[in-house]
Amino acid sequence: MSEKDNMRYYALLENLLRVIMNIEGTDPENVKPIIKELCQLFRIEKGETSFYRNIGLERAGKGECTVGYDSGEKCVEVKTIRRITKVKAVVTCTVYMKPDAEPLTDEEECKVDMLMTTLLSYVSRRRLEGAVETLFYHDDSGYLNLPYFHRALDEAAEKGTLKDLVAVHYNLRHFNLVNQEIGRPAGDIVMRNHFDGASRIVGSKGTVCRLGGDNFILLCEKEHIDELRKYLESTPVMYDIVQNKRVIVAASAGIYYIPEDFVYLNNGQIMDKVVTASLAARRSGVSSVVFETSLFEMKTMANKLQKLFPDALKNEEFAVFYQPKVNIVTGELTGAEALCRWFRNGKIVPPKDFIPYLEQTDDICRLDFYMLEHVCRHIRRWIDTGRKVVRVSVNLSRKHMMDVDLLKNIIEIVDKYDVPHQYIEIELTETTTDVEFRDLKRVVGGLQQAGVCTSVDDFGMGYSSLNLIREIPWNVLKVDRSFLPVDEDDHTSTRSIMFKYVVAMAKELGLECIAEGVETKAQVEVLRENQCEFAQGYFFDKPLPLDEFEKRLGGNNYLSNL
Repeated sequence: MSEKDNMRYYALLENLLRVIMNIEGTDPENVKPIIKELCQLFRIEKGETSFYRNIGLERAGKGECTVGYDSGEKCVEVKTIRRITKVKAVVTCTVYMKPDAEPLTDEEECKVDMLMTTLLSYVSRRRLEGAVETLFYHDDSGYLNLPYFHRALDEAAEKGTLKDLVAVHYNLRHFNLVNQEIGRPAGDIVMRNHFDGASRIVGSKGTVCRLGGDNFILLCEKEHIDELRKYLESTPVMYDIVQNKRVIVAASAGIYYIPEDFVYLNNGQIMDKVVTASLAARRSGVSSVVFETSLFEMKTMANKLQKLFPDALKNEEFAVFYQPKVNIVTGELTGAEALCRWFRNGKIVPPKDFIPYLEQTDDICRLDFYMLEHVCRHIRRWIDTGRKVVRVSVNLSRKHMMDVDLLKNIIEIVDKYDVPHQYIEIELTETTTDVEFRDLKRVVGGLQQAGVCTSVDDFGMGYSSLNLIREIPWNVLKVDRSFLPVDEDDHTSTRSIMFKYVVAMAKELGLECIAEGVETKAQVEVLRENQCEFAQGYFFDKPLPLDEFEKRLGGNNYLSNL
């Protein structure tokens, strides 16, 4: 090499070292112009580096190849340097020259070796940095994690854009049941596709991170929160494109609008706000989405009810209303559902204003037993006065599943009033965990042995519905109103088809099938067409106070409605 080329080589090499040793990180595009000049200096037409995470992947040819320079001329390989790192990754650097190019001299080859070795070190370091970042900011499944969320918070605080963001913590509801129904591999696809959907909504200025299991946390701009909220409340998610299979995914979410005057001191401040709101959403029963700003009102109401409830129970402010169940073939009143109404200071408190709050504590269990006892009193009086007696269903909260003495307590109340067991029906809803499912199976089995009728309420509302009727010996299946076709539906609508086969399945299994929420004559005709003999709803009667319901027991027939 000439003295001039020699000086140029060392100047370019020094410049290359200065760029790639930048501790803040190097943009590969800034390296390429220097590599181009160095390659041209040595008559090299093409230079490339390859990175393989292990030797096996190298053998399979599965790695990341980066071309640092390519003149586009036809060339052949003249030299390759290969290095194995301490973590057994493989890095190679290869250079190419024209077939008729003047070969490298010994001096040139020494300098090219130094250049290739430098580039190997650079590539190894970059891949190591990438691996460290991937490990630190991603979980084992490849989702962004909590440290990444903290980094996003810190960056927003530094830029002064926190005031423009909303933090959301959400949990995919009943996701263990999704895994049970479609299998864990398909469930993993559902979770990933749901995550990707949320990521698309929050856009490039937002971030979605997984906290573990089916819990996630995200940041997004305020303009996206309405779309995100609808998405989290319920959305169909594809898991098999070929067969077009989807599953509905819903989430419980806590939302925290970061205020403009928010003083950002540490990551825990925002986390506490949004996680608290999320827990409230999961427990409240009022809504699947809770805004942090509404928590104070919710806590105030819950505290107020907890103070009022003992005296209200003692003073019997809670009354049993009965909604008739009708045989649509004969028009006969065949049963009733017991519903709770609270009379406070001469006014009725709507159930939605107190039931969800009682559900947060064991108070709901006390109310359920109160209702069962009053139903038993009424049935005992009907028997003693010679009235017609029908089977009455009483709802029990899922909270009861924690009571190991539930079966004994139910039977004791029924036997206290010497009520024949066939007149009592216990309505239970689906459970959310394997432990609750086993307890539910035990309780229903015990009630069956005791001759007490059991029904699964709101069938079709959850992922575990098929498991419920496959493994638990129910007497009655109550089809949720969401399955019942509306007037404008034809016989080929999804609702009509699903209703038809749910009823057929129930009858084939020997279950009594009743449709709830019946409101029109057209719906009654649908029930008749599908041989569903029993119905409950406003078309026949609203929930009635005791005295009015007892009049119905006197011989009321609903054929005129039909």
